[in-house]
Amino acid sequence: MDHLGLADTPVVAEVFANRAGLLAGVEEALALLSPLGVDVEALDEGQWVEARQVVMRITGPYRRFGIYETALLGILAASSGWATAAREAVLAADGAPVISFGARHVHPAVAAVMDRAALVGGAQGASSILGARQAGQRPAGTMPHALMLMVGDTVEVARAFDRLMPPDVPRTVLVDTFKDEAEEALRVAAALGSRLAAVRVDTPRERGGVTPHLVRELRARLDQAGYGHVGIFVSGGLTPDRIRELRQAGAAGFGVGSYIAGAPPLDMTMDVKMVAGRPVAKRGRIPGLTPAPGLRRRLPASSG
Repeated sequence: MDHLGLADTPVVAEVFANRAGLLAGVEEALALLSPLGVDVEALDEGQWVEARQVVMRITGPYRRFGIYETALLGILAASSGWATAAREAVLAADGAPVISFGARHVHPAVAAVMDRAALVGGAQGASSILGARQAGQRPAGTMPHALMLMVGDTVEVARAFDRLMPPDVPRTVLVDTFKDEAEEALRVAAALGSRLAAVRVDTPRERGGVTPHLVRELRARLDQAGYGHVGIFVSGGLTPDRIRELRQAGAAGFGVGSYIAGAPPLDMTMDVKMVAGRPVAKRGRIPGLTPAPGLRRRLPASSG
């Protein structure tokens, strides 16, 4: 571009989604573009977009932002893919809270970005510290199986957790480590009483995983013993279809990891549509600006 004397040519570029999904990553994209002295119009995060809908429009000399095309598209594509998967899980949960447990499924360099995108998608909590804090929330999670195995008794762990944790931390206790889940749930409920918020079941695949029948049995036995206030929190290989089944069986909350973390990106494309005030487009695309209701100006070009 410099060699041809075109690097400072004013252009307008549009970013559009290649399939429908939930838009995320806009704030990070704006942070990338803000020092560059370009005008940016964009949709708001958390908005559902359709295939080929323009999500962002950038106006300015090409040299200022062209080199960042790959990074910009990656930010929007990955974040929107994670947010879309989270929204699907949240809709399947039908009002029950969904917590993003995906941090263990991705490289730690992107775990916080993924968790923030899941929160944009409607998740009520996220397990990574930075991801939750970026969204102004407190990290969410429960005790690990390692703690249970090291102590050797579920009730002893529950009592220690109750004794040591601040009052505002929900008492959610794993009940699938040593004994039958229903038996452990009743033992823990008897030990903590009204202070027990929920039991968590994460039964491994080797034992059939968490099934709707198991959740129904847990719910019935807790209710019959007078512990109707105790919720059933489920995790382990959850998909929207499994979430719907378990929700109908009585589950009251879900930890969703691999379904969010492994979501395909919401592919994004950036096209230059105006060059020096002249409509242009590659073959197969329509020259000139695309009608894009909903875009609003987010970054004005700096005077410098």
